[in-house]
Amino acid sequence: MHPEIAAHIARFPSHIQEKLNAMHAFLVQHLPEATQKIGYGIPTFQVQGKNFIHYAGYSKHIGLYPGAKAIAHFAGEFEKRGYKYSKGAVQFPSNQALPQDLILEILTYLQRRKA
Repeated sequence: MHPEIAAHIARFPSHIQEKLNAMHAFLVQHLPEATQKIGYGIPTFQVQGKNFIHYAGYSKHIGLYPGAKAIAHFAGEFEKRGYKYSKGAVQFPSNQALPQDLILEILTYLQRRKA
């Protein structure tokens, strides 16, 4: 893990750190070619030198920032599962397990768009 990302995660309460570490590990597993940095003040994964996806912790949710096109593409699924979302982000409640199946679908969608 990039040292700046580790320091960023360490600032959160332990229950949010657990979710952020799980999100980070999942992204590392599925984006082995990506580089990591803090971008826009939050953990960011880059592919081929361009920002690919971001995530962030908050008191009641974990935010995932895949970009506006991905959010629009998955809006129906977010609504079906009861997740709040906006133009460029989706919120996963911190008191629920991360939806790894959905996150993987988002990553696959993004990878296909970049190919």
